[in-house]
Amino acid sequence: MAQEQQRPHPCNRTLRRLLDQDLGFHGSDGKYATHGWHPFPAKFPPQLPRHFIESLTAPGDVVFDPMGGSGTTLVEAQRLGRRAIGCDIDPLARLMAAVKLTPLDPVAALQAGRAVLRGARQDYVERRESLEGSLARRFDAPSRKFVDYWFLPERQLELVALLDRIDQLDPSDPVDSATASARSARRRSREAAGPQEPLRDFLRVVVSSTIIAKSGGVSRARDLAHTRPHRVLTKKPRSTFAEFQKKLENNVGGLRQDDDRARATIHARPAQRTGVRAASVDLIVTSPPYANNAIDYMRAHKFTLVWLGFRITDSTDLRKRYIGHDARSSARNHDLPSSCRDTIEELALVDRRKAQALRRYFTEMGDVLAEMKRVLRPGRAAVIVVASSVLRGIDVMTHENLAAIGQHLGFDLAGLGVRQLDRDKWMMPARWGRKPASGIEKRMHDEYVIGLVKP
Repeated sequence: MAQEQQRPHPCNRTLRRLLDQDLGFHGSDGKYATHGWHPFPAKFPPQLPRHFIESLTAPGDVVFDPMGGSGTTLVEAQRLGRRAIGCDIDPLARLMAAVKLTPLDPVAALQAGRAVLRGARQDYVERRESLEGSLARRFDAPSRKFVDYWFLPERQLELVALLDRIDQLDPSDPVDSATASARSARRRSREAAGPQEPLRDFLRVVVSSTIIAKSGGVSRARDLAHTRPHRVLTKKPRSTFAEFQKKLENNVGGLRQDDDRARATIHARPAQRTGVRAASVDLIVTSPPYANNAIDYMRAHKFTLVWLGFRITDSTDLRKRYIGHDARSSARNHDLPSSCRDTIEELALVDRRKAQALRRYFTEMGDVLAEMKRVLRPGRAAVIVVASSVLRGIDVMTHENLAAIGQHLGFDLAGLGVRQLDRDKWMMPARWGRKPASGIEKRMHDEYVIGLVKP
């Protein structure tokens, strides 16, 4: 095994060269095309996956992201003429990615969005009683409690007016707003819709971007884009109608109607069991979650999902399926490399519970890496973007340990790249000026890019 890993592979040299280049992309515009549609915490700049896709694949090749998030890798792959495949268990992430990857006429989208807005404004003035009834039917008791806590009554009516009008867009199936609302809730309780209804889903993403915002937003939460919401009683949430109009006009600029774009597929599957055919992928570019769950995506995403028919309890249950989540049962006894075992043992001396969570994380990431190796073609690369975590004062060296797990599974390690984070664009909780830095701000200044090649 050791001799095989020392044997150079043609892909290794190219990947090592790419990893040695500047991976920060500071000063570059990361909001072109559809990338600036919706906040998504800690997503890498689109130039990063493009950097590897252009050099390691050819048009028509398959690019895969098993933890697809908002679709940054997938969008870049499609724009470069590669077939894009993604997986994610987060329904809002899948919705965002599916809409970004689906052709849609920008003129038709703008006209439909304006019609929805006109109708919603009219309903808000003339049909308030009907909207209140639709609002009452939309939520179960726990979800109702959540909505009342975070959204003022007027903002609730504006949101339901927009969503009811979006549900009524299909002229072949005219329904009244109450029926549409109930139907939407039932549909969204199932797996999130993919690209089969692109216009309505595009407008739902526009609504979501009015809720989950880096600043402002229509809820009483502060800074939802950073995934650590705090209710601010003195906050005056912006008009949903005004925010919808602004986001609509911004987002239609990224739409493309071209029907000849490369195929794209998104699965509602975990990264450990993607269902992708073995030895069918030409490149993987992905970013796994942090070892300490520093970014809790569902904490913010549920603010939108509750309006799309998901119950708050559904969101809570889904969070427990996150890789390494501390609510999961104890990890099975996994054959981890010695570096992982040493890190876990060092952490156990100060916090046994966190050490158990770290073992779960390394174990489950081992399953993810094994799945990556299964789906990759021989001689092809997996590019994994991670940041380390400091747990109880101990740097768990996530990048080095995941690289070790990859080698343990039979990957060749082409190298480790380093990229400095652009803090103003990265959307993580940060405090500047004279305020003391938070723990997360002190440690998250760099990301690491692991380059693995399947022999």
